[in-house]
Amino acid sequence: MKYIGGHVSAAGGVENAPLNAKAIGAKAFALFTKNQRQWFSKPLTEENIKLFKENCKKEGFLPEHILPHDSYLINLGHPESEKLIKSQKAFLDELQRCEQLGLKYLNFHPGTHLGQYSEDECLKTVSESINIALSETDYVTAVIENTAGQGNNVGYKFEHLSQIIDKVHDKSRIGVCIDTCHAYTSGYDLRNEEAFHATFKQFEKLVGFQYLKGMHINDSKKELGTRVDRHESIGKGFIGLDAFKFLMNDSRFDDIPLILETPNSDIWADEIKLLYSLEK
Repeated sequence: MKYIGGHVSAAGGVENAPLNAKAIGAKAFALFTKNQRQWFSKPLTEENIKLFKENCKKEGFLPEHILPHDSYLINLGHPESEKLIKSQKAFLDELQRCEQLGLKYLNFHPGTHLGQYSEDECLKTVSESINIALSETDYVTAVIENTAGQGNNVGYKFEHLSQIIDKVHDKSRIGVCIDTCHAYTSGYDLRNEEAFHATFKQFEKLVGFQYLKGMHINDSKKELGTRVDRHESIGKGFIGLDAFKFLMNDSRFDDIPLILETPNSDIWADEIKLLYSLEK
């Protein structure tokens, strides 16, 4: 079974996110547990936590179908020690917030080397940062999101994801989220059946579907291999509708959160219906 949703607002408190997800007909959702453009936010209150759990239960959302995202400021591969430590502390805080809410996953962008050292060194630093955070938390899985490869970002190759996973000590607490727009603009074709299956055959070989914990379902405003991150509404970009038809009819993508981050949240309810209509 497919679990589709959107990255919904948590304005007014995290407890509002499941209500906002239900309002668009979602079976899964993503959220920020704090302001994504600030390093630290005030702690979650007991009331926030209680109401979030109650609303998830009331609206039928299970922890395995919720994919929180960390702050965009965090760079777990930062080449400068002081800024790296700041990112590591913020990442730990994000994991702890997820555990307070009873959530299983935390989705994050791996980081950037800022042109100051090699990709391999950056990937190793990311793994070390993950190890530190996992050692100080109990159970949340760190879910690496592939990137489009803009600027000096790492994570735009399946090999990068594999390299990070390889150096994480607790393999039971590491996973991957594949963003379809990022994959496409980083060079992985999805537009026809042959290309779609070739891309995920490569993913299975280099990473493995056992690590796939969620997906971001987005079309692309930019063409294949341009390494530019610009999301488009489903079926209206360069990827096209066929790729999402293949995905919706592939059991390898069952029972994980499939999250819309397309640019017009006003039509997410329609996009969710569209995606479900592609199932045979």
